Amino acid sequence: MSKNKGFSETSADRYSLALYELALENNILTEVEEHSTSIINLISVNDDFKSLIQDPTNKKEEQLNALNKISEQCNLNELLTKFLGFLISKRRFFYVDKILKSFVETCSIKRGELKAELISAKTLNESEINTIKDDLTKNFSSKIKLNYKHDASLIGGLIVQVGSTMVDTSIKNKLQQIENRMIEA
Repeated sequence: MSKNKGFSETSADRYSLALYELALENNILTEVEEHSTSIINLISVNDDFKSLIQDPTNKKEEQLNALNKISEQCNLNELLTKFLGFLISKRRFFYVDKILKSFVETCSIKRGELKAELISAKTLNESEINTIKDDLTKNFSSKIKLNYKHDASLIGGLIVQVGSTMVDTSIKNKLQQIENRMIEA
């Protein structure tokens, strides 16, 4: 018996890979990925839907009814709706967020995209973000999927992380380095 009794990353990856292969086989990968992202966003903003998913006392029928209503209103892809129904029937709907995030990640990896994190002290406009994204694409010779955040606590500068490579030009980091040198002296 496994030491980890919870729903493992491996299990989420297996479900997400199955969804990926089904979507790829049916030539609807882009549509399923977009709808999966919509479901992930719905989970993050709608407390009622999150409760429906996470409350173990909810019956399968209640979850299926809610899924069908959401599917009709949002015009969800039929394959994705059936897949979510399958998760409900197997009592794995509790992990739908983890599975769909893994699916979106799998799609990104299969397209050859690298994930990058950009944090800036000042708010960047769309063209500045795109310029940085283009520069990263050239430097890493790969498509970049950029996640941008604004953090005023950096005082000035940027933090860019692509995979395990990190460049921190923030004033906050430089002040921290000076403080550390002063403590060591």
